[in-house]
Amino acid sequence: MILELEKQNIHMNHWKKQVNTQVTLDDDFIVPDTMSDIAQVILISGEIQMEPAKVQSEKLSVHGHLDFHILYRKEEGGLQMLGGLLPFEDAVNVPDLEERDYVSVHGKLEDLHADIINSRKLSIKAIITLEIRVETLFDSEAAVDVIPPEADPSGEMAPQIEIRKEERTVAAIALRRKDTYRVKEEIALSGSKPAIDRILWTEMRLTGVTVRPLDGSIHLEGSLLVFVIYEGEGDPDLVQWIEQSLPFTGEVEMQGAAAEMIPAISVRLIHKDLEAKPDYDGEMRELGIDAVVELDVRLYEEQELAIVEDLYAANREVELETGEARFDRILTRNSGKCRIAEKISMDHGARILQVCHSTGVARIDEAVPGEDVLSIDGALELQILYLTDDDRQPVQSMTEMVPFHYEAEAPGIRADSIWHLETGLEQLTVALTGGDMAEVKSVITLELLVLQPERCTIVCKAELLPLDIAKWQAIPGIVGYLVQPGDLLWDIAKRFHTSMDAIITTNHLPSETVHPGDSLILVKEAGR
Repeated sequence: MILELEKQNIHMNHWKKQVNTQVTLDDDFIVPDTMSDIAQVILISGEIQMEPAKVQSEKLSVHGHLDFHILYRKEEGGLQMLGGLLPFEDAVNVPDLEERDYVSVHGKLEDLHADIINSRKLSIKAIITLEIRVETLFDSEAAVDVIPPEADPSGEMAPQIEIRKEERTVAAIALRRKDTYRVKEEIALSGSKPAIDRILWTEMRLTGVTVRPLDGSIHLEGSLLVFVIYEGEGDPDLVQWIEQSLPFTGEVEMQGAAAEMIPAISVRLIHKDLEAKPDYDGEMRELGIDAVVELDVRLYEEQELAIVEDLYAANREVELETGEARFDRILTRNSGKCRIAEKISMDHGARILQVCHSTGVARIDEAVPGEDVLSIDGALELQILYLTDDDRQPVQSMTEMVPFHYEAEAPGIRADSIWHLETGLEQLTVALTGGDMAEVKSVITLELLVLQPERCTIVCKAELLPLDIAKWQAIPGIVGYLVQPGDLLWDIAKRFHTSMDAIITTNHLPSETVHPGDSLILVKEAGR
């Protein structure tokens, strides 16, 4: 007789593999004929745009391009901006990669600089890290109970089935999706600033972004920091700039989301557009902002399961077919803030009059699990734009790396744990303190979710067989037993064709726990 098992299905998201590889770009870029000769590079920025990756039998074909912009000083004086694209491609070996896997590729710009070959040619060099994460969605099924067989019409004694269950808290994937949120705003110039003649430089970045699931949607809020350098009407030699933080809050509809779910959500800016617009008087005194935020959403929900790990019958033989189930358990989820307060040297020749703008990105160099903590080392990469007293080169910039260390609480974390770590900047200021020194203050936010992969034995099939009479008769009806090292009450009961409840009652035990050297009286159950 095959025993009927009650089974429960868990929808899992397994973080299968992560592969990092680097792509080096080194190319010459010719200044277009319509643009002025280059005297000095002031600022350079770049963004990685990835195309959909293609899976090719344990290889991933990756394509993308570097979209770069350069602010430079013209030989005749004044500033100008140029931009271009550098394509790249790579074939990355990813063992065990399957077509059904979910693959995400994120390009991270590690280094970018432009060297002047001559006034009409630049050498653009960049190092790009491609972070390839492979996930697979699968269903893990486990028996959670045994349905008692119906009584035998022949009058034979019903099987006395004993079940051992293991209580487990499982992190099931409830929702896996990507979506976008659009930020559209307008900035009006103050009355003290001239109207816009030509935009020279733009920057946008997200700060202080928080996301959380609601019933049927994802709520997000934060700020979009906008920085613009432009030439004013009537005075093209006088550089103007605007910096403004635009707060936003909203919701992205997401069917299936629930407020009690546990989020692991990545947020990044995938599109940003800025244009000068006329005001009511027809003057170019407004800026139209259009930005698109991408949300890469994983929502987990914890399920409490009592998984059948073993079973037997005191008055029957049971033949088991067992297997192994793989589950993830949520170890911890926490939010942390790493505060930076450092002094840096800004001695670059000319005397600094004013810091115009600073931007930064938190880069993680290493994350190592320790005793109940994830030890994180990284650096805040700063780019600072400032004014000097040198009339020939009044606008200058510099890049500085400020290291940081943070220990995120993660009780129970191990080397085989899987963690999802998101960083962001909540605030950043660079203030001159005198003597070519500046003080950098910043708050780096860290969102950490740690999952622990676990495996356990499960019962896949159970067949009830007639009792082996010879084997059963060889066991004494009543026997004294001395508990041995490693013995569990379950194993003793199974071996002697009795039950744990019977042993506990007969021996007046306070619990299921026994210790080596304990003396037990064991009474064999009836065989038929």
